Amino acid sequence: MDHQSKDDVKQSLKVAGVVAFYMGAALVMVFVNKAVLNSSPDLPLLFLLIQLILAVVLLHAGAFITPKIEIPQLELKTAKKLMLVTLVNVIGLVFNILCLRGVEASFFQIARGLVLPLTIFVSSASTSSLPSIRVILAAIVVTFGFLVGVAPESLENVRQMASAPSGISIFYGVVSSLFIAVHAVLIKSSLPHVHSSTIQLAYWQNLGSSLFLAPFILIQGEHLRLLELIRTPSWNGNVFAWGSFITGVFGFLLCVAGLLSIKVTSPITHMFSSAARSVLQTLLGVWLFNDLLTLNRGLSILVILLGTMYYTWVKSVETAQARPSVPRTKPTDIEANRVKDIEETTIMWEADEKRVSERD
Repeated sequence: MDHQSKDDVKQSLKVAGVVAFYMGAALVMVFVNKAVLNSSPDLPLLFLLIQLILAVVLLHAGAFITPKIEIPQLELKTAKKLMLVTLVNVIGLVFNILCLRGVEASFFQIARGLVLPLTIFVSSASTSSLPSIRVILAAIVVTFGFLVGVAPESLENVRQMASAPSGISIFYGVVSSLFIAVHAVLIKSSLPHVHSSTIQLAYWQNLGSSLFLAPFILIQGEHLRLLELIRTPSWNGNVFAWGSFITGVFGFLLCVAGLLSIKVTSPITHMFSSAARSVLQTLLGVWLFNDLLTLNRGLSILVILLGTMYYTWVKSVETAQARPSVPRTKPTDIEANRVKDIEETTIMWEADEKRVSERD
């Protein structure tokens, strides 16, 4: 085996290792989160707050171990500039965890199925530009997949759908998708304030989100509910304590894995790994939590995955086509900005998907 072949094998193993770790950690996050929310459904905000605080603590620990993790200087002017993106971040996370609390683990992906169409819409509105026909087609396919998933199985179930307890959870999922889309756009304008460091932005958002969230826990009375549960013999506090710790640690590890994934994999690889993770998530939900896998749900997940992968392929093709084919020809400012917008929109959406996986 020549030197080039050995390098190719090493690179392939590196990519496989990062993808496998990311998929495994993301699955652990979803199911441990779901187990905690099942055992303590009255403490969703407190559960989220513990995860955010633990992420900040682990970032400090990571900075102590390696200089690659740089903790930003806490300055009021920077905090003001990042206030909007942090607020949007925490609102999205709150609706995300409320959605997961109310739906089955196998249905969670469907409930938040509008992330991609809403991201395309918000990104186009912010840049005052229309997406290509193929991008619009991808958004339509994903939206159709979402509608298939939330539609009743038959006309006889229409009345049941109106009174279904998961209806409000689907609403939470849609709102969560909207805030995820807005957050993806805000990242672009926020990164310059932290020297384009995703680690520093993650630190600011975890710290700021915990500060925003803490008062609402007091308003909701979750701290009092926790004291009541502690005095309740039937409450399994170990599930809540260990679940909070595990999800906090894996959330931090997913942050690192997300950065590695961006570095060593391509958008296509990331989307195929996400597709595989979604299928495993559905099957594990059926196995671990006895989730109901109906024909509509299976078809919905398939359509959403196909639409998402088609979007990723379209973006890759459009980015390649937008690059100048002749090096000697200098692109115009409009052409250069179009290439930059396409690449940044794709990267922002992928990074935001990874961020949500940290909190799933």
